[in-house]
Amino acid sequence: MHPLIVHFPVSLLCIALLLEVVGWFRKSTELRAGITALVWIGAISSVVAAALGLVLVNQEDYGGDTVTIHQWAGLATMLLAIAAVVALRAKRLGVYRGLLIGAVAGVSLAGHYGALLTHGEDYLTSVLPKDTDFAAPTSGQTQFTFASASTNQPLTDKQVEDLNLEVRSILAHNCYSCHSATKTKGELRLDKKELVLKGGKNGVVLKPGHPEDSELMRRITLPISHKEAMPTKGKRLSEKEVALLSFWIQQGAPWPSGAEKSIYRVAALAPRLPAIPSAPAQLTNPIDRFVHQYFQQNKLGWKKVVDDRTYMRRVYLDVIGLLPTPEEIQAFQADTRQDKRVILVQDLLGRNEAYAQHWLTFWNDALRNDYSGTGYITGGRYDITKWLYASLKKNKPYNWFVRELISPNKESQGFIKGIKWRGTINSSQRTEMQAAQNVSQVLLGLNLKCASCHDSFISDWKLDDAYAFANIFADTTLEINRCDKPTGIKAGRRLLFKELGEISVDASTEKRLRELADFLVQPKDGRLYRTLVNRIWAQLMGRGIIEPVDVMDNQPWSQDLLDWLAYDFVQNGYDIKKLMATILTSRTYQLLSVGIKDADMLTAPTFVFQGMVRRRLTAEQFADAVSLAFNPVYPDTAVVEMLPKTIRKEMPFPRASLVKNDRFQTALGRPNRETVSTSRTSQANLLQALELTNGTTFNEALKQGALRWKTAYPSSGRLVTELYRKALGRNPLPGEAAVAQKIVGANPSVEGIQDLVWAIALHPEFQLIY
Repeated sequence: MHPLIVHFPVSLLCIALLLEVVGWFRKSTELRAGITALVWIGAISSVVAAALGLVLVNQEDYGGDTVTIHQWAGLATMLLAIAAVVALRAKRLGVYRGLLIGAVAGVSLAGHYGALLTHGEDYLTSVLPKDTDFAAPTSGQTQFTFASASTNQPLTDKQVEDLNLEVRSILAHNCYSCHSATKTKGELRLDKKELVLKGGKNGVVLKPGHPEDSELMRRITLPISHKEAMPTKGKRLSEKEVALLSFWIQQGAPWPSGAEKSIYRVAALAPRLPAIPSAPAQLTNPIDRFVHQYFQQNKLGWKKVVDDRTYMRRVYLDVIGLLPTPEEIQAFQADTRQDKRVILVQDLLGRNEAYAQHWLTFWNDALRNDYSGTGYITGGRYDITKWLYASLKKNKPYNWFVRELISPNKESQGFIKGIKWRGTINSSQRTEMQAAQNVSQVLLGLNLKCASCHDSFISDWKLDDAYAFANIFADTTLEINRCDKPTGIKAGRRLLFKELGEISVDASTEKRLRELADFLVQPKDGRLYRTLVNRIWAQLMGRGIIEPVDVMDNQPWSQDLLDWLAYDFVQNGYDIKKLMATILTSRTYQLLSVGIKDADMLTAPTFVFQGMVRRRLTAEQFADAVSLAFNPVYPDTAVVEMLPKTIRKEMPFPRASLVKNDRFQTALGRPNRETVSTSRTSQANLLQALELTNGTTFNEALKQGALRWKTAYPSSGRLVTELYRKALGRNPLPGEAAVAQKIVGANPSVEGIQDLVWAIALHPEFQLIY
């Protein structure tokens, strides 16, 4: 009766408030009689609901903070509703309206926590579209794939572990809302080994080795209409889940001894050096040997490598973000040296200025660094552009790069300072929590955003973990806020991974940050270096070894390759350019690219690696390609003033990475960088099409360029040939030349040249990295 009394009559208080607002705006009293009746019914119902709630909490074995908050919110609602009736009868309308607002707020809060108790912590998120970056397993889709239940062979230790984790995943997403520490119906808990085996007030629920005699199996296989069917509230386990639970019990309900393991995959922290597999003699690069082993396991063969022109364009765009000139392509194609591709890579990595100007885009996205926007006007945000550019230009070792971000100097402090938002913000957005979230996401590949508000629904990270980590960045100890409500509890100060060390709790903030930096960059922090290696691989190959790149606990398509690259990265002095050289000179990188029609396939558990994923130029690469091949998109004055003026002399034209964001780059996918952005979509969209068709920045650049090209190339034949060579690195085919000359006309016009360049710029061969 408690839910019945709550769900309808008490909600009448909300309707009463709505009508009160309507009557107030209309300056009318015609609704007064109805409002009075609603308030009286709601107040009486709140008393009954509170009484029944007290009975229910003692009958249903509820426990934990959630039920306490729900209980007191319900009692507060009752008192406020009664007080509202008294004030209404006394005709003190101002007081009455204030009390009615309080009663509605109280019933809303009580309703929220009641829903948490009744339907579980995901009662809202479970019906929303899933976050593809951090989605948890849902009913019917377990996180692990247990090989086969049909063999009669004894299970290996690994199979036992995987089976147990699958079972616990099923229990977590279907049973914990009623049978856990928060709510323990029938005195039964299913979240601990000893409690599962103990059973509830009606006895044991499973008999190891005998699913047919286990009460658990009987309950989950009853018809949905049966009063004893489980789970309740209309949920049903899938056939696969039922079969897996039955198989688990049949195997003796194994539960690995020792500490409880997560129902989520938790990646190893320590570094690991796997043996390099054997492979054909021509595969000398260790990457290729690991990939060869992977191809054999997946019954795949090696595809052809790309030709010289395609490889040169690919590696130019990946290393310095620019197109090669026609002369450079011609010279490279004529080069007969066997190691010319290795030489090319070393040459490009040695172009320090161009390298820094290109990779500034990647790190600006990841480190939330921009040149304008929220926080800069009010002084609540600091840019790190000078420091970042200098670090990239001299190829600063990654351990020092990280150290200077976390224990910063004046030029690098902007990353952990966060944005001081104007006005009232919630507790999960305060600068110390932003620092914790950003460091964990960018450097460690894990999500603390959910755990900054409440215990995470998608990982094992708890609210206390997030606050303890945020406290390392805080000058005073933060009070834990759950769903933006103060708890009165102070969090400690500790690392997310205790194996890395212990922070000096009472030390100054400056000292704590030095300790944090020292702990994180240790060689034994394999997670830091796997995260970096995976990000670089994703940038160069179109898809990380682990996807999404911010969820490093996900399963990699090759654990050995990831571990070897991270270990080798540390042994080679934390040198990002050496890491890139290893990847760029591998046969794996040189394979024909793979087209992906559905972007969701990149993050699907069934993904099979076959080579570099074909991808679209970034906003900055596209702008620079147009600038180099045809006409500068931005004027010289567009380069941000915060960088030394000498940088302008290092550039052939204003690089897009060094100008403030505008509508053109926004349309092509450049983020606003108010939050961390570690990946960009490679899919074309309507906004891009509209901007490329009608946008002022792009089309003005084409118009100005057409004027210059018309003067330089008065004949259509030469003009068309040079445009193709500049933009695509090749001469036009006969059919292309004929169509292009028709577009520009026998005597090239500005409009014709502009139309032709526009068509070339939108051609897949120009827009994609093949």
